[in-house]
Amino acid sequence: MRALPAIALAVCGLIASACGGTAAGGAAAGQAAPATSVRQPPAQRVPPASEPLGAEPAATRPLEGKVVVIDPGHNGGNYRDPKAVNRKVNVLTQWKACDTTGTATNDGYSEAAFTWDVSKRLTKILKDRGATVKLTRKNNDGVGPCITERAAIGNKAKADAAISVHADGSAAGNHGFHVIMPKKIDGPVDKVVGASDRLGIAVRDAYKKGTGLAYSTYIGRKALDYRSDLGGLNLSTVPKIFIETGNMRNAGDAAKLKDPAFRQKIAVALANGLQHYLKA
Repeated sequence: MRALPAIALAVCGLIASACGGTAAGGAAAGQAAPATSVRQPPAQRVPPASEPLGAEPAATRPLEGKVVVIDPGHNGGNYRDPKAVNRKVNVLTQWKACDTTGTATNDGYSEAAFTWDVSKRLTKILKDRGATVKLTRKNNDGVGPCITERAAIGNKAKADAAISVHADGSAAGNHGFHVIMPKKIDGPVDKVVGASDRLGIAVRDAYKKGTGLAYSTYIGRKALDYRSDLGGLNLSTVPKIFIETGNMRNAGDAAKLKDPAFRQKIAVALANGLQHYLKA
């Protein structure tokens, strides 16, 4: 994430039919009709009154009642307003820029576009599994919000888990993914450092299994990195992690990150990691 320059209720059960008269060759009125073998339709599930029509059975909505905040890194319009983006904000351990433009592949696929696409896919999967999902930005055409505001959105939502989606911009020879987790800083994040660690490990394991990408070859230990300089983590009062899903400046990683089918794999893997943590 290094910055570049700027039914109808379903009619189920049986329907009783009253057939008046006689069919050709049938029994006369008042006579018993010949016995026939009628195949009964299978019994169908009737949802309880508290369940909305069309809702998935509870067994297929394992994240019902959980709140997840997804933070798609950067924003597609950040380059248009360097003054706003470069404004310094207090992240408790230092003052940092409100946001950055993010990085991009060598052929111009931006980190902001990538994180927005993955986050939309992840949102759909989590909602299908029953979670309430909130995003820190509404599109990929705006500016910001600042890193402090991104943390505040998760805090206000009282999220059960929050994840900031990124891709790195390291040297071309470096490859792989890593997860960033908070350190204790004598600040608001301290009380969720342990939970964030568990969340990070769950996401790391699911991401490795679901995408096959290697652990980062250049940062962290077994794809885990602990930092105290990120406002999105330092200011969080809910369990939160960042994930650098790959290195956009590495040809192999970039080819995967640009592939829509692979981005769907990323979203599924992240959802699985979040679910593993939330259901533990």
